[in-house]
Amino acid sequence: MRHRYHGKKLNRSSSHRKALRMNLTTELLTHGRIKTTFHKAKFIQGNAERMITIAKRGLAKAEAKGDESVAVHARRQVAKRLNNNRILVSKIFDELAPLYEERNGGYTRILKLGPRKGDNAEMALIELVDYGELETE
Repeated sequence: MRHRYHGKKLNRSSSHRKALRMNLTTELLTHGRIKTTFHKAKFIQGNAERMITIAKRGLAKAEAKGDESVAVHARRQVAKRLNNNRILVSKIFDELAPLYEERNGGYTRILKLGPRKGDNAEMALIELVDYGELETE
């Protein structure tokens, strides 16, 4: 039985999982789409969506109060999860959060690509939903 087991271990230590999550999420948010194994894609999907949600809520709260300094806490939360990558944090708050302002979750999609030739691992493409709109801007 699997009662009370939460999360995926991916046969890695906790520090390796943390680094893997940060690196894959950084690449996804930087490039808009990445090709990886299906289980790694599922592993980072919630983390990437959570960061966009934090950014959206921070911007909405700052707009409601009419003070940009209110969004500082949200920026710091996102920066903590991305190893203080300021360029990527500004991209999330300036480009991605306004793009998904009307969408209630579901910012990423996973497309299965079939097995990898070498080890038969299930490959997948994880991408931001409106990836085409990001490229045209």
